[in-house]
Formats: sequence, structure tokens, C-alpha cells
Amino acid sequence: MKQHLFMLIAGSMLSLVVQSQTTPAVTLKEKYASSFTMGVAISPRALRTPERQLIETQFSGVTAENAMKMGPIHPRADRFNWAPADSVVAFATARNMAVRGHTLVWHSQTPDWLFKGEGDQQVIKEELLKRIKAHIDSVVGRYKGRVFAWDVVNEAISDQKEEFYRPSLFYQICGEEYIQKAFEWAHAADPSALLFYNDYNETDPVKRGKIIKMVNELRAKGVPIHGIGLQAHWSIFSPSAEVLDQTLSDFSKTGLTLHITELDVSVYKKEGRRERIPSDSLTAYTPEREAIQTEMYQRAFAAFRKYREFIRSVTFWNISDRYSWLDNFPIRGRKDHPLLFDAALQPKKSFGAVMDFKF
Repeated sequence: MKQHLFMLIAGSMLSLVVQSQTTPAVTLKEKYASSFTMGVAISPRALRTPERQLIETQFSGVTAENAMKMGPIHPRADRFNWAPADSVVAFATARNMAVRGHTLVWHSQTPDWLFKGEGDQQVIKEELLKRIKAHIDSVVGRYKGRVFAWDVVNEAISDQKEEFYRPSLFYQICGEEYIQKAFEWAHAADPSALLFYNDYNETDPVKRGKIIKMVNELRAKGVPIHGIGLQAHWSIFSPSAEVLDQTLSDFSKTGLTLHITELDVSVYKKEGRRERIPSDSLTAYTPEREAIQTEMYQRAFAAFRKYREFIRSVTFWNISDRYSWLDNFPIRGRKDHPLLFDAALQPKKSFGAVMDFKF
């Protein structure tokens, strides 16, 4: 009997130890409740996996990773595929979580029908603008009052130093007018929603300057733009503390709300597409790289807290290292490890670094 009782007590103590190691006593959303909405990009599939518990316990907001993009949600002119996006919104609404809408107008994941006119010729400007408006009316109207912020236009600025706007089909057919119209139509569809321009490579000073110039010009015209989304697809090699601070300082001077919209920290250098997998790909997440990643996350959140007067939301792009959009991108067959929770859904050292502060 005594031996049995001892085993029960010992087992309970071991359970408590394991629980304390695997379940953080304070969650992300609790720690940052007074500063940011702590969001995460999710898929409907993730809601049917063990990652669902992380979503529910750690985060106060969600973004649909792909389900609200034009191609997935509006694959044909006469068809909307509402079910995936509906499931994400319903999940969040039932748990009083904030929903960011991503994204209304983007050059990628765009259905072919959008740009086709009669006889499969390229659509004319007036017709394309009409189709964009109809899409925005339908999508924003469906989720009116349930999506608090929309990425209205995504990645319209070129990465090329000598080029201002990305030469997408939207721009080739409509010029820059499509950007202004998209914000006006989104505002008309839901006047209560916050409207954002969203882009990556925001730490590059040339591209940053172009983004700021564009949003300032839109504001001067009276266009209803409320914020700038900084994607923050970074790596353990960049940005430096100085570059990050300058980036947030420059954007904060616009007076617009800032959202960190797609945060992850790759363990690889940012690079273009390559066919060959680097020799270190299978052993890339070394203790040394983990330490640098931890330092980068610590640096990033220290900067976010410094500018919390302007930054109102931080969203991670995916839930854990079990799945990341960076797996196989830009190099097929390569695994990345960019998030705060590992493939076993356990908090990494980076999680502790993000949580280790006092106001």
C-alpha cells in the first residue's frame, strides 16, 4: 500500500515537472495583452491537428494563411469558395479572437479569369476595375464586422531600386489607380475595418522609402488607409538592431498604425531560388544557430515594445516548426525552423527570450 501510494505521488510529481517544462505558465497573449494582439497565420487543416491547442492557448488573433486570397476564395468569376475562410472566421469568432483579412489585391495567387477579356484577350482597364470592386464588395461584405483589419493591397512596390511600382498585371492594365480604388471600395464595404498596405523587405531603406512615399501620397488624396503591414520575414543574419530600429522609426513617423503581419526568423540567409540543396540543410538548426535565432527574436520584440505606441499587432506566419511556408522555399527539399515552437509543439529558447521582459 505504501509503495503504491509512493508511486502515485512520484508519478504526480513527474507529471507536474513535465507539464512545467512543456506548458508555459504564462502565454504569449497574456504576456502581451496590454501591448499587442498576438496573432498567428493558420489554415483550416491546422484546426484539425494538435496545433489547434497552441492556437487557442497562445494567440489572441488569427490570419487565414491562404483561404482569403483571391485565387482560393474566388477561383472562377461565378464561384466563391467560402467554406475554408468561413471555418477560420467561425473558429476565431467563437473564441473572441481578432481576425485579420489577408489579402484582397495581390499579384500572386490570382485566378486567370480576372485578367481575361473577350476571346481570351487581356481584359481592359474598366472591366478589371469592375471585377476588383465586385470581389472586394463580396469578400469584405461577407465578413463585415468580423474582420477587424484587411490587407487591402499586398506587395505593390517593386524590389528593383530603379522601379517604383511592381509591374504586375494590375499595374500594367490599370496603373496605380487600382491601389487607391481598392482602399476606397474596401472602406465602403466595411467602414469599421482598419485598412492596411502590406509588404516585405521593409527593412531595405530604398524599398522602405518607396512604401512611405506611396502611403503618404494616398493619405494626401484622402484615401482611407489606416496602417502599414510589415511582413517581417527575417533571418538569423538580418536585420541588425540598428536597421530594425531605423525601420520602425521611419514607419512610425507616418503616423499610421503599424502591424507586424507575417513574422518568422529563418535559419538561412535570404536568397533567391536555387536548384541545389546546401550541404548544411539537414543539420542547419545547430545549437549555434538556435542561439542566434533566440537573440534575433529577443532583439525584434525589444524593438516592438519600444514602438508599442505605434505597433498594435504582431502576427507569426505559421504556428510551429512542424509546418512552415519556408519549408521547401526557396529551395525544394529543405526544412526551416523559423518559429517559437518546435516540431513537437514545444516552446523553444526563442519563446523564453520573447517572454523575458518587464515594463
